[in-house]
Amino acid sequence: MKKEFHQDNRAELYQSLTPGSLLLLFSGRAPRKTGDEDYPYFADRSFVYYTGIEQQDSILAALIDKESVQEILFMLPPDAHAERWTGKRLSPQEAQEISGISDFRYLTDFFSFLDKQLSSGSICTINLDFDRKKTDEQPVRQAFVLADKLRTDYPYVKLTNIHNQIKAQRTIKKPCEIEAMRYAETITCEGIQAMMRASHDGMYEYQYKAEFDYALAQRGVLSPGFPSIVSAGKNNFCIHYYSCKGQAHDGDMILNDVGACWDNEINDVSRGWPVNGKYSEKQRLLYTCAYNTSNYMFSILRPGLPMSFVDQEIRKYNFGQLKEIGVCEKFEDVGTYIWHGGAHHVGYDVHDEVNVDDGNRLLEPGMVFCVDVGIYHEEWGIGFRLEDNCLITPEGCENLSKVTPRSIDDIEAFMGKR
Repeated sequence: MKKEFHQDNRAELYQSLTPGSLLLLFSGRAPRKTGDEDYPYFADRSFVYYTGIEQQDSILAALIDKESVQEILFMLPPDAHAERWTGKRLSPQEAQEISGISDFRYLTDFFSFLDKQLSSGSICTINLDFDRKKTDEQPVRQAFVLADKLRTDYPYVKLTNIHNQIKAQRTIKKPCEIEAMRYAETITCEGIQAMMRASHDGMYEYQYKAEFDYALAQRGVLSPGFPSIVSAGKNNFCIHYYSCKGQAHDGDMILNDVGACWDNEINDVSRGWPVNGKYSEKQRLLYTCAYNTSNYMFSILRPGLPMSFVDQEIRKYNFGQLKEIGVCEKFEDVGTYIWHGGAHHVGYDVHDEVNVDDGNRLLEPGMVFCVDVGIYHEEWGIGFRLEDNCLITPEGCENLSKVTPRSIDDIEAFMGKR
């Protein structure tokens, strides 16, 4: 993304903050894994959304006044020895080119800056991004650590959680985000097709995953947008399955729940397809139910509907399909075959929605979320999901992931060319 994207995002956020307040956002740091090794670093998504910076131990500070905003970027100072081991740190000029923030200071100056601002009496509120999860699950724990210090040292300063404001803003995608998503969809398609192309009896799940990862890497994506789920047969009945140690055989379906990330925009695509390239009678029955449900949803979704409608209607329509083929008689029993929700926003996170009132929010142009139709029939040994990414447009909606084969005919035709 260009720096103007991040500048516009910050300007929009500042408009919702009260004068006399201080905004503090943290990039986070990698937690310890073992010995002298850390987990791979993954920058806080909101910090990247507002700055474009993906370097750990960075802080965005913004002093909100009635007529102006002072932005400061605190980052690690140069350290030749540390950089020899962990890579070059951003210079002030590089950080400015990425973020559009010209006031660059070293992280060592942060607490003296904070003390000066809070002691001046001009700051009455500090805006922090507290995740909705428990304290020990907080992605960016610095916010909680700092909050504890502020409550002790500056009890007269009000702490405000702006998490919902940030997430509400991120929910509406700008044109450059949608463009990045479209491109990410084509890469995801290449990865899924690579798995389909290689599929054969006796293939291990980790081999399917390797095909997907290789296809992404060949297109400049070194890590998927989220941990890939690739399973076969009975392993399809674990919704979030990451082991990838099982073996696929003729008669099994491969369940993939995967997505590439491009320019920080993530997509989330699921397909259920037969190892041998040909759906069995029962597989065809169940996949047709999911396919019909998905097509129906893309025919009716439009601005003005509540977000909660998406999940409710998927469940209701999918039940009707299952009842028609004699699988499920009563709606009360639909949970036997439909195990999870049918919609979640995507974007800078693969599950981008977190607001408590998201279900009541009306669909708006620029929203992108998954239409996720899952069917799990344990007695038949068939479990899969058909998941596509829906962009709400002024007139209705668009299926961004339609580039990936999704109908029975298209999947069988593609796999038949192997």
